[in-house]
Amino acid sequence: MNRPAQKRAFGVAAGLPEEVCGPLAAACEEAGYASIWANDHPLAKGLETLAEFAKAASGIELGVAVIALDRQSPDDIATDIDRLGLDPSRLWIGVGAGFTKKPLTFMTEKIGELREKLPGVRLVMAAMGPKMCALAGSSYDGAFFNWMTPEFAAGARTQVEAGAADAGHDTPPVFGYVRTAVGPDATERLAKEESFYRDLHDGYRNHFARLGEPEGTVGVAASDAADVQQKLAAYEALDVVVVRGLASARVEPMVELARAAAPA
Repeated sequence: MNRPAQKRAFGVAAGLPEEVCGPLAAACEEAGYASIWANDHPLAKGLETLAEFAKAASGIELGVAVIALDRQSPDDIATDIDRLGLDPSRLWIGVGAGFTKKPLTFMTEKIGELREKLPGVRLVMAAMGPKMCALAGSSYDGAFFNWMTPEFAAGARTQVEAGAADAGHDTPPVFGYVRTAVGPDATERLAKEESFYRDLHDGYRNHFARLGEPEGTVGVAASDAADVQQKLAAYEALDVVVVRGLASARVEPMVELARAAAPA
């Protein structure tokens, strides 16, 4: 079966100022992005950022990746969707195991509750290791990669495909954040972002050890629009490249980056 044409999305950190969300969402929709995403962290809910995007762009899909289920239950997520007036049919909800000690078991057990509490929402699972990738392929509506090189993503994709094949259905879409910075300080921005995650917890420490890449090199640091397009094109294993924008949280830098990395 032939894979569908690759799509491109744009992603930000949750809590982006409201005055930036509207112009950025409108610019992304105009530029042809398929969806716009926010992460989720203890200081800001990604769904609240999506609600700001939704006010300014009615046609673009909305995603959050990822919500840690050890911090927010499926009931909590459903309550927030209702409170914020978000249309479930527009949503991609990425979920992860957070700091649970047995993530594979935890995420296997959670899918039934997620389906029950979030009807009509497409559920994407954060996956890095082989077993989690296979579970995403077998039981969820998509897999979501993070901090991968193009080569590592290609290998991880095969595990998603294997999980789907074992379950007897087509491979669900594979998404991935690709941290992206453009301009004279791009290398420094990427290195700063990466250094935070490299030592965040054992899961990330083990993941970066498996990658075996020099610090500050996992992602895209580009000089200009032509350079960023060439480097993003290397992520052939992803069905949706989510450009995670590394720029100042102001309208002009964010929109400029979104336009530089926009789909052709």
